[in-house]
Amino acid sequence: MSISSPAYPLLLERTLAAPRAAVWRCWTEPELLCQWFCPKPWGVSHAEMELFPGGRFFTHMVGPNGEQVPNPGVFLKVEAGRQLVFTDAFVSAWVPSAKPFMVGDISFADSADGGTHYIARALHWTESDQKQHEAMGFHQGWGAAAMQLEALAASL
Repeated sequence: MSISSPAYPLLLERTLAAPRAAVWRCWTEPELLCQWFCPKPWGVSHAEMELFPGGRFFTHMVGPNGEQVPNPGVFLKVEAGRQLVFTDAFVSAWVPSAKPFMVGDISFADSADGGTHYIARALHWTESDQKQHEAMGFHQGWGAAAMQLEALAASL
């Protein structure tokens, strides 16, 4: 499996009515990411980012009933303003996780109307993981988060 042709992808693609620089900030500044990253009523209480390959990408999600979901991972690729690739396959630096689930591949490009052409892909190691992610509400959840991202980025 390669990032360019994954075996088990899920895809969200849309044009966001916000400039690419603002969308990039919302993805790369922890205090902004905490405001939009999970579909309501879930939220992110804490985020850490080291924007280089092998750098930490950590989010701590909190559910409406007190659920606590820490998500340690690392960045695999950071192309400023254009692409972020991250995974939970490593918990820090290059220390493997117990059970990798996905690679996130997020792309940003200018759209003709001044907004952002936004592509978010979740790439999975197995068909079972892909189907589990879809059943968890990938399209609805990532879609709702993208609308929250768009609103926040447009307000910056």
